[in-house]
Amino acid sequence: MTYYKVLAEDGSACHGGSGKWHLPKGKRPGKWMPKLTDITPCQRGYHLVTLEQLPQWLGATIWVAEGRGEHIKESDKHVFSQARLLCKVDAWNERTARIFVCDCAERVLPIYEREYPSEKAPRNAIETARRFADGKATSDELAAARDAARDAARDAAWDAARGAAGDAAWAAAGDAAWGAAWAAAWAVARAVARDAAWDAALAAAGAAERAWQSIRLAEILGLDAAADHIADGNKKEA
Repeated sequence: MTYYKVLAEDGSACHGGSGKWHLPKGKRPGKWMPKLTDITPCQRGYHLVTLEQLPQWLGATIWVAEGRGEHIKESDKHVFSQARLLCKVDAWNERTARIFVCDCAERVLPIYEREYPSEKAPRNAIETARRFADGKATSDELAAARDAARDAARDAAWDAARGAAGDAAWAAAGDAAWGAAWAAAWAVARAVARDAAWDAALAAAGAAERAWQSIRLAEILGLDAAADHIADGNKKEA
């Protein structure tokens, strides 16, 4: 099982917690973090995620990690009594984060455009964000597209699915690419689930979208083996 850890640029925690991790030096893994006892999810322990869980926890840097000792498995994370970082996922950067969030947001555009076919602000925000990622749009153009998409999302807020779809487009043009990716991943999963025709489909729709996000993220970052594992698992469940 491959695990990942998401951290701030300096190796400090960015989703709660405190302290800094020992970072790898060259090809050498980081040192094992001190062993903890009585681990408890969200309170005490070293929290790692699988590729399937990664889109929920995106941040400035992504590291391949490993854990040992006591282990608690949660639906959205794994908690270990001891862990260390193996290497940095260098492919995760401002450009790839922006591409990922645009891909996510594009998937829910039809939800928004069914109700607002003439409203082009969300689509324009995504297209502008793609051009910005490739150095073909200015920061002013990105800001203008983001503001327009934000206003459109507010207009659609009365409907949870369409409002979330608009939020995803707004996030695509966000200032910090990794922050936008995290926000869009949540908004898109919420939009897809809320657009399900009946209550029993909500969880399945959200889970399927999370799986797609994981596979797409793996493709962008060159983690294809892990993506294949997720896809195979989905086929067996189907």
